[in-house]
Amino acid sequence: MKPPGSAIEALLAGTHADPFSLLGLHQGPDGAFIRAILPGAQTAQAFDLAGMPIADLARIDDRGLFEGQAKVGPQPVKYLCTGGGHQWWVTDPYSFGPVLGPLDDFLIAQGTHQRLFDKMGAHLITHEGAPGVHFAVWAPNAAHVAVVGDFNNWDGTRHPLRKRQDIGVWEIFIPDIGAGRAYKYRIVGPDGTVLPLKADPFAFASELRPRTASLTADPHKPDWGDAAHRAHWAAVDPRREPISVYEVHPGSWQLDENGWFLSWDALAQRLIPYVAEMGFTHIEFLPVSEHPYDPSWGYQATGLYAPSARFGAPDGFARFVDGAHRAGLSVLIDWVPAHFPVDAHGLARFDGTALYEHDDPRLGFHPDWNTAIYNFGRREVASFLVNNALFWAERYHVDGFRVDAVASMLYRDYSRENGQWIPNEQGGRENWDAVAMLRAMNRALYASHAGIMTIAEESTSWPGVSHPAHGDAPGSTALGFGFKWNMGFMHDTLQYMARDPVHRRHHHDEITFGLVYAFTENFVLPLSHDEVVHGKGSLLTKMSGDDWQKFANLRAYYGMMWGYPGKKLLFMGQEFAQRREWSEARALDWDLRAAPMHEGVRNLVRDLNHLYQAKPALHARDCEAEGFEWLIADDRQNSVFAWLRKAPGEKPVAVISNMTPALHDHYRLPLPHDGLWREVLNSDAHGYGGSGQGNLGAITAAGGAAHIILPPLATLMFEYDGSRPEHTAP
Repeated sequence: MKPPGSAIEALLAGTHADPFSLLGLHQGPDGAFIRAILPGAQTAQAFDLAGMPIADLARIDDRGLFEGQAKVGPQPVKYLCTGGGHQWWVTDPYSFGPVLGPLDDFLIAQGTHQRLFDKMGAHLITHEGAPGVHFAVWAPNAAHVAVVGDFNNWDGTRHPLRKRQDIGVWEIFIPDIGAGRAYKYRIVGPDGTVLPLKADPFAFASELRPRTASLTADPHKPDWGDAAHRAHWAAVDPRREPISVYEVHPGSWQLDENGWFLSWDALAQRLIPYVAEMGFTHIEFLPVSEHPYDPSWGYQATGLYAPSARFGAPDGFARFVDGAHRAGLSVLIDWVPAHFPVDAHGLARFDGTALYEHDDPRLGFHPDWNTAIYNFGRREVASFLVNNALFWAERYHVDGFRVDAVASMLYRDYSRENGQWIPNEQGGRENWDAVAMLRAMNRALYASHAGIMTIAEESTSWPGVSHPAHGDAPGSTALGFGFKWNMGFMHDTLQYMARDPVHRRHHHDEITFGLVYAFTENFVLPLSHDEVVHGKGSLLTKMSGDDWQKFANLRAYYGMMWGYPGKKLLFMGQEFAQRREWSEARALDWDLRAAPMHEGVRNLVRDLNHLYQAKPALHARDCEAEGFEWLIADDRQNSVFAWLRKAPGEKPVAVISNMTPALHDHYRLPLPHDGLWREVLNSDAHGYGGSGQGNLGAITAAGGAAHIILPPLATLMFEYDGSRPEHTAP
């Protein structure tokens, strides 16, 4: 049956609602019939994929429309075209069947598909005997969707997509294109408005900014060598393992000789051995997903599934992770499901409607960052986010996620005044949709990736952040994270260290209070990038006193922190006491390592990490109250704190910090066991830049205590040796 002229006009204009019904090879009342649009061709002949001729086609419209009777039934077809003295082959996308199936439709509609990254986006596949790329994009309210790219001269009439009506996903298989092709989606909204070209939400690679196109890519790595690393973490309880995290912004740790970003391979050669030598156990990257704006540090991503092109191709990131694992290091990434930027090529009003976000700005606009908030209550949006976490765990073997801005997700009134937010159905401020998404994410990750770790940056007292998220009971607050950042520790202790030591006696509880709640969650103690930017200065400059005292304070603080219950996190540059606050626009001040005081701090952090790993008493009960016991909690006058770190069957370690410049040469330290206690750390040692005061390597406890030399502004650690003091005959 010949279609009406209006249908042909719509077809040639690229606006036909169902181009697959007219193009390709179809069975009709008079036999098989072929119709194709072949721009630039003067003649065309149809062949099957094996190269056998099946039809001669006639050009019936000068705009490149060809038709003809075929000798075979429906099947994939390719055309031999001639024009302008040239000859070329074209395989017809509209002669192929769909790639997605009814099970995909069911799971996508239900929001339970946990392999979306195998289905959505651009996939290099072989389909019905032909190699090519399958494109699939969710745009349920769009009137029309086409894929445009460097393979079709960015012509929106060339490759309109097929709509799967039940789920609002548009798809097409385009044969004979491969990796590295730039593309976007041309979307016409429900009101007929042609939107700015949109990048693929599931793109596996992107162009380098300021360009914004998606790139076809296959992020599979066939030769992982990290089985032993992954098996180890799958077999242990991470709460009882040493975890010391080196937080890194990959764009400013170091730069190359031209002042440009290091590639992932160059980073691997420099960063991995450095972190291993320093004794850290984990590298945590600020967001590595594609983002358009360098000063956002990656926290405003437009390509959640694509490692940023700043550092090379996606396979470079896979090689980095593999190399880190082979060196015994884990890799965490910062993950941002809270909000997204409103750049025209991104997710904002993706199909002409508020699709990924809320339409009402009281729900869908973030006042702090001028960004859009995901509509967590929409099944497809929650599934998009959950699948993104699963994607990074599977395709790139990342060991875990630090989830950014969780507090902003949990509360509808976050950073809003009265009248600027909408209560939930119960009249409260909790965002139960966000809670459900976070619980689903954690359950999906922990169920499918043994050894995975999730960490919440959550700054309020929301109960149960790191408690298991079993079931879906209404009102359940447990989020299912593995760990939670202890923002209270960071805030209170840095405030304390900024005080003049003469005033610290009046603020003793800024250190002691944190131990009241230290075991209510599985905590990470974070000294992160957020503490060394935007006028806050570096950790060194936060310390009180003159330059010598600042260094001594910082060393004492690090010693106290590594002896404090909880996992550790330190932002890059703070391990050698960077003086300037951090900026993403420049590399760290590595020349400072030539200064003994700076290198002394670095040596201390290195030794603290190795000590923390070597002594189970310091890590095996980081998250459990049985691993901590106060020895001195009330010496306000001297600003001294002492506690015992312990683990079943292991030698206990006593930690004592003197937070004034006063030297105590006969300080009484209560200890639970008489006998020899070896000094395993002294932050005042000469090698760290200190004054060298100490206890000659050991102390002896008798009658429940030892009298020790307590250096100024210093932290000491003593490990029980188990031997008894020697007694000589009178």
